[in-house]
Amino acid sequence: MKTLECEICIVGSGVGAAPIAYELSNAGHKVIVLEKGAWYNEQDFKKDEMLGRRRKFRSKLSQEPHILSEPNDDGNFSESTTSQFWGGNIVGGASNFMSAYFYRLKPIDFKLLTKFGPIQGANIADWPISYEDMEPYYDKVEKLVGVSGKVRPHKFLEPRSTPDFPFPPTAEHPIARWFDEAAHKIGFTPLIMSRGILSKPHNNRNSCEYSGYCGSYGCHSGAKASARAALLDDAVKTGDCEIITHAKAYKINTDADGNATSVNYYDEKGETVQVNAKKVVVACYSIESSRLLLASKSNSHPNGIGNKNNQIGKNLHCCAGGTGHGTFDLTKLPKDKRAELMVRGPFFNRSLQDWYVIDDKSIAEKPIKGGTIDFVFDPPSPTADTHPLRFDDGELLWGTKLKQNIKSAFTKSKDFKFEVFCDWLPNDDCNISLDESTTDKWGDAVAKVKVGFHPHDVKVAQYVVDKGVEMMKAMGADDAVGNVWTDPTSNLMAGGLRFGNDPKTSALDADCRVHGTNNLYVTDGSFMPNGGSVTPTFTIYANSFRVADKLLEVM
Repeated sequence: MKTLECEICIVGSGVGAAPIAYELSNAGHKVIVLEKGAWYNEQDFKKDEMLGRRRKFRSKLSQEPHILSEPNDDGNFSESTTSQFWGGNIVGGASNFMSAYFYRLKPIDFKLLTKFGPIQGANIADWPISYEDMEPYYDKVEKLVGVSGKVRPHKFLEPRSTPDFPFPPTAEHPIARWFDEAAHKIGFTPLIMSRGILSKPHNNRNSCEYSGYCGSYGCHSGAKASARAALLDDAVKTGDCEIITHAKAYKINTDADGNATSVNYYDEKGETVQVNAKKVVVACYSIESSRLLLASKSNSHPNGIGNKNNQIGKNLHCCAGGTGHGTFDLTKLPKDKRAELMVRGPFFNRSLQDWYVIDDKSIAEKPIKGGTIDFVFDPPSPTADTHPLRFDDGELLWGTKLKQNIKSAFTKSKDFKFEVFCDWLPNDDCNISLDESTTDKWGDAVAKVKVGFHPHDVKVAQYVVDKGVEMMKAMGADDAVGNVWTDPTSNLMAGGLRFGNDPKTSALDADCRVHGTNNLYVTDGSFMPNGGSVTPTFTIYANSFRVADKLLEVM
């Protein structure tokens, strides 16, 4: 068996991995990063909606399935195979394709149990650290990785050590002005959405091109704060960081004391390579990180590393919430407003957090945790948008009728959407385990993802979705609708390896070190006890920089 030597071996190359690689290699430590996918850069990212459909950058169902266990209407669970949870089989991971909504969590997110109390059937826990512990690292991400935005005072604004973002907001769509005016009229507080997208050049990266091809697409200019563009390119330049692609890690080896000694991976030819390391960091997404620890059985860890108290894979959480859209009839608008609405490229970039905490007795006797609403334009996808237009009331269209249907859809109306993000309460029916009956292309047991949700999530999400519909109507939309998610989100999972002070109820300690080891860490979103009512990427970045400092202290 071929062996390699390093000080730090990192499994994965996304936002949980990149800060560790960046900080440790810049401090002169030898780092090896194992990435299952290939290395792509800006030249490989085309403004072509078909690239995603061909799954060029994602794992294939036939090679790497997951088993999805979902609740039925009768209270039982049904299973199916899926590939929906693979966000990016590529250096930088799913961060290459994110929409880059970068929100900080708020102080109350770190103390949900203390602030709001227990909810029957939910495993709510306070964090073992505070917002104040994380704040310096939020600030570091804003400056180093690059976050654009504008601070507007509002009731739930989190404390900041700096008065504003280091980069001004990205260019805004003309109808953002419509939104601000309408929001003020109905008593809502319009906020400028902060984005992990450069509004001006920074650190050899170009600013945004405003092509419209952003969320779900790789960034052609390097403006998006992907782990590769923002950090890994520079980490490699130090000479102390090696990124090995097509390297599928499958086992972490341990010594008699239970500490990590090495990582085994399959190379591109399917042959096994062993990386010996003083420290091992796992950051390969919540599902795969839990799977790797569960699969790494030994005499000292017979049920998987750190699984003495059966906490590995527990308390997974997705993102509760919903979505909706407002449709404007262009034929009813004056020429100037019609022209503004049809502008392509700039971001809509508005959000609402008036209900981050809901204090409304019509839904609950005491205040409860609420959510965030983002208002955005979908990326241009004319092929996908045209596909359903071939039918009209069940009748298949062709020729002139089909042409008229397509023309009408693209020229007579315009819609944009809103997305609601709320906490998905961790519960005993949402977890990760190994499915020994199903294997991947290397012959290893795949992960089974059970995604039971708590009914409280639906109640909160519906309340906030209704506010999104109200906002759309206030803007003058001719039609506005919204609906709540109960299915798991494919790209916003966290938890599974919760951090905490008690090994009986958590998988990691406050420094994100696996309980029962002294040198194995997890730095992707697995550590989060709850996701907050925002997307988690910014917090994963910040926490990884925090853990990097902990590693530097003990190296």
